[in-house]
Amino acid sequence: MGQLLEGRTALVTGGGQGVGQGIARALAQAGAAIVIAQRRGEEAEREATWLRDQYGVRALGVAVDVTSADDVRQMVEDAAEQLGRLDILVNNAGGSFPRRLEKHSDEEMAAAFDLNYWAVFRAMRAAFPIMKAQGYGRVINLGSLNGVNAHMFTAAYNASKEAVRALTRTAAVEWGPHGITCNIICPSVSSPQAQDYFAANPAMAQAILQQVPVGRFGDAAQDVGPVAVFLASEGGGYTTGNTLFVDGGGHINGVAWRPEVED
Repeated sequence: MGQLLEGRTALVTGGGQGVGQGIARALAQAGAAIVIAQRRGEEAEREATWLRDQYGVRALGVAVDVTSADDVRQMVEDAAEQLGRLDILVNNAGGSFPRRLEKHSDEEMAAAFDLNYWAVFRAMRAAFPIMKAQGYGRVINLGSLNGVNAHMFTAAYNASKEAVRALTRTAAVEWGPHGITCNIICPSVSSPQAQDYFAANPAMAQAILQQVPVGRFGDAAQDVGPVAVFLASEGGGYTTGNTLFVDGGGHINGVAWRPEVED
């Protein structure tokens, strides 16, 4: 990918593992300085050390609870101060749990929105004046095929992730004049957790692969990372308000995703 992002800086939430890690590594490989924000500080610092050693970029690890409004605001302010600017914001941190829709409590639904929606909104709100002053900003939010395809038994996750898509499109409209683009990536990649799950549920893994046109599961760094690099680069300056499905075509007809839940 070359040094498309040399001189740029990025903040990646949940960048110590999974999709966030793959994106952070791709951004660093393209030359960006990185702040890895993770709930577990030792995990963030371990990844930052790896980025420094592997790519020779400036990389910092910080412990952040993205469900805390104060933590999120401070995270953005500290990232900009320590890196000197903030060009790229990747909102990746999130999570879900399987439960039948009618069994969701108010508290569970609120907790899902705290993690998957409010954290994103607050980070974007904090980053906006910094990016506006620079005349350059790239917001990359992680959506989910669960929400797009209305997968069963993850209603709180689906709803909160679809709310992020609406937020992102609206920000793209309002912030475009300031040189800020806002896009969504909906990924489908393998992870250690997914590998463990599919090892225990091989029939589901096979059924899903049969519905993925490219015939394989994706890799966070090799498949999702380059898309994030494009969106973060100068070349991505005319791409905004979009949802990019980085899933091997699995979104076209949907896949047979059905976790087991209690009745």
